Amino acid sequence: MRLFVALDLTDCVRETIARFCAKVRPALPDARWVRADSIHVTLKFIGETGKERLAAIREALSTIRSAAPVEMKFRGVGFFPDARRPRVFWAGIGASANLAEIAAEVESRLEPLGIARESREFRPHLTLARIEKTSGVGKLQAAVCETAELQFGSVCTNKMHLMRSELGRGDPRYSRIETYDFTVT
Repeated sequence: MRLFVALDLTDCVRETIARFCAKVRPALPDARWVRADSIHVTLKFIGETGKERLAAIREALSTIRSAAPVEMKFRGVGFFPDARRPRVFWAGIGASANLAEIAAEVESRLEPLGIARESREFRPHLTLARIEKTSGVGKLQAAVCETAELQFGSVCTNKMHLMRSELGRGDPRYSRIETYDFTVT
């Protein structure tokens, strides 16, 4: 099983992002655009995991707590690693401090299970597209500049999800394995 831990978006945020992507997608049609219903905030990509480890992962995630829900505002766009060598086109997230704290807690709870810590700093974002051919990125940047709507909405949540990703032909399919309320005392 291919697993990850994520926070979900509201339908309103998804619809706003879908409208934005529909406007700018023609500028970079060769990119692999993420379907709006698949966009999420990744806290931790776990990767391929045997079914025998699932119970321990579920138990570790069930112990994560925060004193408050996570508040997120989705705005702006950018590229990883940067605009000169873009591989990922993303929407930005301004979040309450506990988002990074929860991501760090996920890392520390899963590490004893043999799941390696992420080597990169946690940088919350929404992946909108993966870029393989960079020749049209200038057109995408111009299309973004012509689009006034770079505020995508906000979410306040106290739930994180253990997700399964199934790869196949076309886009990956995601399904929830379990949902955790991290503000439960």
